[in-house]
Amino acid sequence: MDYIAALTPSAVMAVAFTALIVTIVKSQGGANKAKEDAAVDAVYAQAAPEASAESEARV
Repeated sequence: MDYIAALTPSAVMAVAFTALIVTIVKSQGGANKAKEDAAVDAVYAQAAPEASAESEARV
């Protein structure tokens, strides 16, 4: 029975890791892609003026 206790944590972690990878792959693209792209574009647009202002202040 010791071998079952030794293998259980590894098996549980392997199943959890596989589920995580499947979830990540399924969430890429599709209907969520447009929302994700829009969110990233908004963050870049907001950060761009701040970055250029900082670089001008250094010159």
